Amino acid sequence: MDIVPGLAPGKALDILQSAPIVSFDTAVSGANSYQETANSEVVIITAGFSRKPGMTRDELVQANMKIVAEVTSNIASYSPECVIIMVTNPVDAMTYLAIKTSQFPRNRVVGLSGVLDGARLSSFIAAELKVSPANVSACILGEHGKNMLVIPRLTTVKGKPLTELLPKETIDKLVGRTIMGGDEIVALLKTGSAFYTPSAAAARMAAAITLDKKEVLPCAACLNGEYGIKDTVISVPLRLGKKGIEEIIELGLTKEEKQALANSAKAVQELIKTMKLG
Repeated sequence: MDIVPGLAPGKALDILQSAPIVSFDTAVSGANSYQETANSEVVIITAGFSRKPGMTRDELVQANMKIVAEVTSNIASYSPECVIIMVTNPVDAMTYLAIKTSQFPRNRVVGLSGVLDGARLSSFIAAELKVSPANVSACILGEHGKNMLVIPRLTTVKGKPLTELLPKETIDKLVGRTIMGGDEIVALLKTGSAFYTPSAAAARMAAAITLDKKEVLPCAACLNGEYGIKDTVISVPLRLGKKGIEEIIELGLTKEEKQALANSAKAVQELIKTMKLG
């Protein structure tokens, strides 16, 4: 669904016509009004401005606040039982805004973050070690941005800790590139931001929910005491199923890691304060 006349119906028709080639039989349709989306099970919000070169996710807050609040309000009206997947940046703050605007319980609003960040790190590690990305399991918590927390000792390649496979300098380089992963793509594209990996990540989250997979994925969730953090949205490992977030999984972190995660959460809290939600 899009407010631009004809855009969503046109895109949907183009996708639908690919069915005989790609071999799927799912019905695809596009709309220009929220009424046509009524009673959706899952709604993925991508509406808003994308980043330009040199722009931080934080600078998007004021620009995207009004858009996300309006979209969320309409979603809550037409699909009051749905699960919302937030993609719009800065995703942690926008997920929090969607919870407040929709008045949905926190389990029914989840943000795209760790799935995307983990995929970026996994792809870099796989290229460095010359292994399949499927063999890599990345552990990333916290803010989707410069304050994300990558835990190398819990990042594994076929079950073996990354810290046993690569020297610290190389790991630090890969972590740094992951943190700046979105910026690197924005700088190359100049007129857009990442598209393929975020969409694949959102699709995986949607599948986990609609198919009730109970899949454990790192996503942005509003914590209420988990990890010692309250009323803040950050990425943590959680179980996704038909009800949305069905369990938040608390990892055993070291004292230093707990402090780093608290600092990451504090950065999100400061960003949330700028929205003045009351």
